[in-house]
Amino acid sequence: MAQCIQGPLGLIQLWYSARSAIRTVAESTRGVANVRKGEETRQEIIRKAAPIFNRKGYSGAALSDLMRATGLEKGGIYRHFESKEELAGDAFDHAWTVAMDARFEGTEEIPNSIDRLKQIVRNFRDRRAGLVPGGCPLLNTAIDSDDGNPQLRAKARQALSSLIDRLQSIAEEGQRRGEVRGDVDSAKLATLIASTLEGSIMVSRLQKKEEPRDLAVRHLEEHLETRVRAQKSRASTTLS
Repeated sequence: MAQCIQGPLGLIQLWYSARSAIRTVAESTRGVANVRKGEETRQEIIRKAAPIFNRKGYSGAALSDLMRATGLEKGGIYRHFESKEELAGDAFDHAWTVAMDARFEGTEEIPNSIDRLKQIVRNFRDRRAGLVPGGCPLLNTAIDSDDGNPQLRAKARQALSSLIDRLQSIAEEGQRRGEVRGDVDSAKLATLIASTLEGSIMVSRLQKKEEPRDLAVRHLEEHLETRVRAQKSRASTTLS
């Protein structure tokens, strides 16, 4: 008799346990969906805010500009960011990633390191479609943060270091493969390329013409070909 009563009770307990488990799974699924939607909104805010910070700088980027661009109220924006500084920093990271992707686009398939560096140099001049509007984010942020905002200044310095490190890595790979002369200082070469290109961007903007950028590209191409490429690599390039 006890077993007959225990059976239905066990089924009832099992039903409640299953119902509770289903509710937990449903709540967890909703939670994951909300987190995903929140992250998507956050990334959309960053993407739309990046041109404003890149054009106007940190101080010039008004809340009204950000609200107009994102279509959100102040609370809707800062629900996803602790401060304007955090949003500006993330907007810079986004703009810099877009710029780096464009500048190194199509270079990984180039087998020779000198030819790869030359293509990167040309990309600085030629691949500007699709960049975050407002010009080079590194140059803009370096100037904007020069008198303050240490967080953005640190971001700009880190970005410059990432560019130089990447160029230096290509040069060092070229030395290991006999494509770059052994007496070339890879760190100094990377700094020369980065500073020449970034400097030419500034001069081109001030003079409102492309000639400074073109001169910088031609100078670096000649320098890479005559002062950096190893004789063996130059000979094989001539034969091919």
